[in-house]
Amino acid sequence: MQLIKTVIADDQRIFIEGLKTVLQQHNEFKFDILASVYSGREILRTLKKTKAELLILELNLPGIDGIDIIEQIQKERLSVRILALTSYDDPKIVKSAFKAGTNAYLLKNQKIDELFVAIREIQKGNNYFGEGVTINRPNGVHTKAFSIQQNHFFEDSFIKKHHLTKRELEILALITQALSNKEIAKILFISDQTVSVHRKNIMRKLGVSNTAGLIKAAYDHSLV
Repeated sequence: MQLIKTVIADDQRIFIEGLKTVLQQHNEFKFDILASVYSGREILRTLKKTKAELLILELNLPGIDGIDIIEQIQKERLSVRILALTSYDDPKIVKSAFKAGTNAYLLKNQKIDELFVAIREIQKGNNYFGEGVTINRPNGVHTKAFSIQQNHFFEDSFIKKHHLTKRELEILALITQALSNKEIAKILFISDQTVSVHRKNIMRKLGVSNTAGLIKAAYDHSLV
């Protein structure tokens, strides 16, 4: 029986306990659960300390989100296979996760058997796309995650962040420092007209109509 040193990262403690039970009942692999991690900031430290071989990762984590964590793991050259196990099926997020360096992407609403198919494949050195996972959105299909609050619908912060481009996130961070378009343009070596276009696009994506709303949205949703 193959032993796999494993770290699980998810902010839902009950989910982690259930996943541990599922993993420990499997006959093909023996999972040595080295640690359970509940926020993004703990993951790198835990991986370095434990020298885990497998990270089962929820992408939407407090502190630092999973995609940023995957990028940091690659930068640190940590020898760990990464299985993203999440509820997010947005093709843009899937593509970002694989581009960052994940080895497998699996949706939480799929059958348990598929989890072990994914682990088997990544142990062989292959990438794995789970059932319902795609990097191409079919025409006319729009997938977003929503939460209900005070009779309104708001996209959650993880979706919001990954609908913004890296340049838009850079500009948003500078906007929250109360910098003008000209000041931002000078820092990023682009024209202030380009900054203005980006600012309008960010406001449209975040559903706000002015700079005050932009700054509020950025902090309310931990986008910067």
